[in-house]
Amino acid sequence: MSGTAGQLAAEQVTAGYGRQIVLDRVDLRIGRGETVGLRAASGGGKSTLVRVLALLHRPDRGRVTIDGAPVTGTRYSVPVAVRTRIAVLFQSPRAAADPRLSLADLIAEPLRATRRPDDEIRRRVADLADLVGLTADLLGRRPHAVSDGQLQRACLARALTHRPDYLLCDEATAMLDASTQAHVAAVITDYQRTHRAGVLLVTHDPALMNRWADRVVDLPPSGVVPGRP
Repeated sequence: MSGTAGQLAAEQVTAGYGRQIVLDRVDLRIGRGETVGLRAASGGGKSTLVRVLALLHRPDRGRVTIDGAPVTGTRYSVPVAVRTRIAVLFQSPRAAADPRLSLADLIAEPLRATRRPDDEIRRRVADLADLVGLTADLLGRRPHAVSDGQLQRACLARALTHRPDYLLCDEATAMLDASTQAHVAAVITDYQRTHRAGVLLVTHDPALMNRWADRVVDLPPSGVVPGRP
């Protein structure tokens, strides 16, 4: 196996918004089966790096690679077989979830986007709901009718629909109570062991970082640097 096999990487990534550069020549590698912790000061670019790695934000310079192969484009311009290898779980489930969808439809949406048969979708949604601890009565409810913890479990199930090789967790447990935090972390850990998934962990909780991460990467403290002409 080569040094680039089995890893998701940001290579010399510079990214920002307009003239404001948030990441400047950043390198980060996540191997299959490992948990990498990411630390930085608030506003230091952690969420932007997650979005770049999740193929949601195009870097200004540098590139994202999977197993050493560069990934061009973002979102739906990336082939299904590539983009479904990466999933992301965000901090706020309410910001990430369409309020018009039931939890069942929220989980099913990525499968419908790739035109899976209806029978397969129903089975997969039921299996994932069981995995994350959502009961059948909750699946028919919309986000406004469930708690943050229940909604985040649905978002986790949604993230796992395509059995991703890499799961990016951006403060994914920050808004949850202690018991739901522990449950979400346990589901992710079990999934990681079963599928040898690489996990990126962004958290301000040092105890969680120390307990979960195999290694920790610190983004430069300068965080935001002035835009260049």
